[in-house]
Amino acid sequence: MSTIQLNKIGFLKKIANYETTPEWKYLGDRPAIIDFYADWCGPCKIIAPVLEELAKEYKDQIYIYKVNTEQEFELAELFNIRSIPTLLLIPMDEEPQMGQGAIPKHELKDAIDQFLLKKG
Repeated sequence: MSTIQLNKIGFLKKIANYETTPEWKYLGDRPAIIDFYADWCGPCKIIAPVLEELAKEYKDQIYIYKVNTEQEFELAELFNIRSIPTLLLIPMDEEPQMGQGAIPKHELKDAIDQFLLKKG
C-alpha cells in the first residue's frame, strides 16, 4: 500500500463528514495520518518518501492520506493549516492531533506506535 491522495469528496466519505456532523466523528476503520502538503514545498518533498515507506510498513494497520493544500483550499482552511507540511494524526477513539514540519521517521514511528496503535 502507498499513500492515498484525498480530495474533499474522499474526505467527507473516509474521514469525517463535517457538512452533516459538526462535531468530530472519524469514519475510518483504522487509524490514519493526513499529510497537508504543496508540490512546491521543500520540507513536504523531504517527508513524502518517509510517508511512503511508513504506508508500506504499516499497510494493514493505518492509512496515510495526502491533501494538496493548493487544490483543496476548503480542507486546508477547515484545519487552519498555516504551515506545511502539517500532519493530522487520527486515532480511532480520540481527538486527532496535529504535528508540523518534516518530522523524522523515528518520531513518526513512535507517534504511530504510541498514539495511533497504542503499543507500549
